[in-house]
This record gives sequence, C-alpha cells and structure tokens, in this order.
Amino acid sequence: MRGRVDRPRLSVFKSNRKIYAQVIDDAVGKTLAAATGIDPAKVGLEVAKKAVKAGVVKIVFDRGAYSYHGQVKALAEAARTAGLVF
Repeated sequence: MRGRVDRPRLSVFKSNRKIYAQVIDDAVGKTLAAATGIDPAKVGLEVAKKAVKAGVVKIVFDRGAYSYHGQVKALAEAARTAGLVF
C-alpha cells in the first residue's frame, strides 16, 4: 500500500511489547509524524496530533498484515477522534 500526494500513509507495526505508528509521505520518502508506546489509544492520539500539527488531516490507513481488531482498531479509532480522516 502506498499513500498518494494528497493523502500520506499511516503505517502501523506491532512488536511483542510496543505498537508503532508513522505518517509517511511516500512521494518524498519522509516521515511526517511518528509515535510509539504500549497503549495503542495513546499512540493513535499522539501520532494524530503530530500529523495535524504538520498539516496532514486526510490519510490512507496501512495496517500491514494485521487484522483490523484489538490494538490496531484502538489505534485507528483514537487517531480518528483526534482529527485524522480515513
């Protein structure tokens, strides 16, 4: 999955301990916002606040190989409540 020029990509990665989220502009290969932590809701809020501060509101959600439930769903819902549209 790749973001478009008008919609950067919100990429999610989970390890055994933490969950990571990055807003990536694929056109230039630059990370616009990133957050890491144990609580997916807090990570979602943090990455969304940083993205909105960087001028990004509309994104493409890239959940990778993870199903949309549990931690991934919590992160996505928190990011939506903080102002991201996807």
